[in-house]
Amino acid sequence: MKIDAKRVVSIHYQLTNDAGETLDASSEGEPLVYLHGAQNLIPGLEAALDGRGVGDSFKVSVQPEDAYGPRREELVRTLSRDMFKGVDSIEPGMQFQAQGPHGQMQRLVVTAVSDDGVEVDANHPLAGEVLHFEVTIAEVREATDQELSHGHVHADGHDH
Repeated sequence: MKIDAKRVVSIHYQLTNDAGETLDASSEGEPLVYLHGAQNLIPGLEAALDGRGVGDSFKVSVQPEDAYGPRREELVRTLSRDMFKGVDSIEPGMQFQAQGPHGQMQRLVVTAVSDDGVEVDANHPLAGEVLHFEVTIAEVREATDQELSHGHVHADGHDH
């Protein structure tokens, strides 16, 4: 069976950056399982998987536009310390959730702290990066009606 929309796909993968550093990988013996065509993967990787089958192995480099987008400097801002009421100590590297301009949740990473305020970055950590994947396809199956209606794979015992 070939990978196509509405199929559940299991892959083993390793993700590296341009320097060859491993950024992520499927767990030892445990593949990543996702619903193809439901926007559960970055577009560039999903497109590279289209039409492939069990046992296929390949490498693909995904450009930022087909991954997490370009790095946007307007997403780096200095906020008033007053916006962090109730937080005793603010340190670079800390992460916070905030509501974005369209009501969506945004992850903010503190990049600097000064007397003037707290600099935060709302870019995805991999924004602007070319991502290099090594992939092996472990399994492809038809999705269940429930998986299709929910837009994601259901593991054994999963319930909403």
